[in-house]
Formats: sequence, structure tokens, C-alpha cells
Amino acid sequence: MAEFDGQVALVTGAARGIGRACAVALAKAGVDIALGLRDIGSDSGAVAEIEALGRRVLPLQMDFTSLGQIRAAVDTAHAHFGKIDILVNNPGLAPANLAVDVTEEDYDLTVDVNLKGTFFTAQAVGRLMIGRGYGRIVNLSSQAGFVALPLESIYCMTKAAIAHLTKCLAVEWGPSGVTVNAVAPTFIRTPGTEPWLADPEFAADVVSRIPVGYVGEPEDVASAVVYLASPAARMINGATLLIDGGWTAR
Repeated sequence: MAEFDGQVALVTGAARGIGRACAVALAKAGVDIALGLRDIGSDSGAVAEIEALGRRVLPLQMDFTSLGQIRAAVDTAHAHFGKIDILVNNPGLAPANLAVDVTEEDYDLTVDVNLKGTFFTAQAVGRLMIGRGYGRIVNLSSQAGFVALPLESIYCMTKAAIAHLTKCLAVEWGPSGVTVNAVAPTFIRTPGTEPWLADPEFAADVVSRIPVGYVGEPEDVASAVVYLASPAARMINGATLLIDGGWTAR
């Protein structure tokens, strides 16, 4: 892990769940962290946890529906730390509804956060990384981008798009020393999935589709993100790593 010494990561959607786990895992590996938070007033203890690990941490107001906040957060992180070596690009929401009942408001919000927010954050950070000739970007796709999930047509669409966007950015930015990859988790135990997994019938159905026989934890995703963000993954570019216990291999 010494190879991370002195590096800086911007982790978005970092207040809880997968984003927070990624931020903490990178901090444990020796990385200083800029925390992109939808509400800077509610970091759920992430700042204190990272500081306790002896790393520098900067909370940032970063609502993914606002390009102004995205750009301001990236500029502030860069000015504060002097660079951004790693971006963990982790926005995501998924209003559930049958496709025939999806509202324009839910459609626009899901696309704005999951896809537009992902793209413009990558763009803002990518420009800085290209200028330095080095960077690691890890986008959050989802198993939902590879299989169809009932009630989640728009979410599935955006996460499939992120997997392909990852390839496009990897091809454009690889020659400049910037690799772009993605991870695609299955159902992970987070505050966002808790209401779903609290239903015994739903949880049993999910587990029955996962060959390893259990639902993942945020740390399962964070471990993969740390690897893809490291210099050890220098030859991995444009890939989406499925973290699904074998669901999509069936």
C-alpha cells in the first residue's frame, strides 16, 4: 500500500454506503480524501473516521443535480490538495416504478444524477488529470446495467450507459496516462437497499440468484475500487468489474 502515499482521491456520494466504504478503504491505504457530499451538513461521521486514520480529509458540498456544485467542488479539492490522483465517481439513485408508470420527473432526476452527474464529474477531474499525465477514475456502474431488474428500467439504462461511457473515456484518456474503469455491484447491504432486503421474500429471491449464496457488503466493492485506483492496475483500462457473486454468469 506504500504506493498510495501522498495520493489524493475525490470520492463522491461519500456520506454512506458504498461511497463511504470506498473513502475509508482508500484512507486506510494512505490516501487523503476529498468527500463529495450531497449535503455537506450530514457526513454521517465519515470525516471523523478518516481523520482518525491519520489522513487529511475535506468535505465538499456536491449535489449531482448541479453542474455548478460539481465544478466548484472539483476546483476546491484541487486547490486545497494541489492535485487529484483518484476519482471514485459514485452518484446513484433509483426511483422504483413500472416502465409504463415512470414520470418525467423521475426520469429526468435519475438521468441527471446517475449519468449526467457522472459524466461531468469525470470531465472536470479528467481535465486536471490529463494536464498532469496521471489519473485513476473508477465509475460506479451496476449489475443492473447487465441484467434487467423489474421496476428499474431507467436505473438499468443509466448504469448500462456508464459501463459504455467508461470505455469511451478510457480510449480517449488512456494515452494521457489516465485509466478509466468501473465496478458493477449486485445488491449490497447499504441504507439504500435496506428497505428492499428487509422483505424476507425479496431477500431470499436475491440470494437464490447469487451463486456464492449471500448479499455483499460495501467493503466488497471498496476492495475492488482500491485495486483499480492503484498503480498495480495500470494495464486495466475500459473494464467494468462485476461484483455480483456470479449472478450474471448464470
